[in-house]
Amino acid sequence: MTATYTFDVFSSLDGFGAADGGDWGGYWGKQGPELLEHRLALYGQPQRMVFGANTYRAFVELLTSGVEKSVFDPWVTRMVNTPATVVSSTLEKSLDWPDATVESGDAVEVVARLKEESPVPLRSHGSLGMNRALMAAGLVDFLQVTIFPVITGRTGDDPIFRGAADFDLELVGHRTLDGHTQELTYRPTLHG
Repeated sequence: MTATYTFDVFSSLDGFGAADGGDWGGYWGKQGPELLEHRLALYGQPQRMVFGANTYRAFVELLTSGVEKSVFDPWVTRMVNTPATVVSSTLEKSLDWPDATVESGDAVEVVARLKEESPVPLRSHGSLGMNRALMAAGLVDFLQVTIFPVITGRTGDDPIFRGAADFDLELVGHRTLDGHTQELTYRPTLHG
């Protein structure tokens, strides 16, 4: 039996993973207690995180900068303390992250091996380019998109599915958090 792999991503309604400029702040300013409690519970489950090098670097920079208070939410602290694999050919073997290891090589090969070997589910938060490639290779079992009630037409940054293949999505779970944020969980399959 192979471990499941969940691509977990935050999004604006128009498909951006972040906003560049403006006064949005973390979670586009739309976090509430239900969202934060749910995220904490998600990260309380035994699992292994998988990050690409750029996302790992961004998380470390945010966690050490003190700029965004939201990065210190309890679920983020729990995520940082979850065992992690960083897929990179450029990072050194020692990381500024508790219980993290670096695996060099192609992400598709690394994650295929992790799925066979891991006794716990795998989860990746962010790492857009890596996860688009993993979806195209059929390695993503669940796509979990948390959609915040904003449109970032002028300030949107990091289009989540820019350059992705075409997929059919089977809805396997959904919930509304704090009366306005949607979490949608899909099983993706390549279209055609």
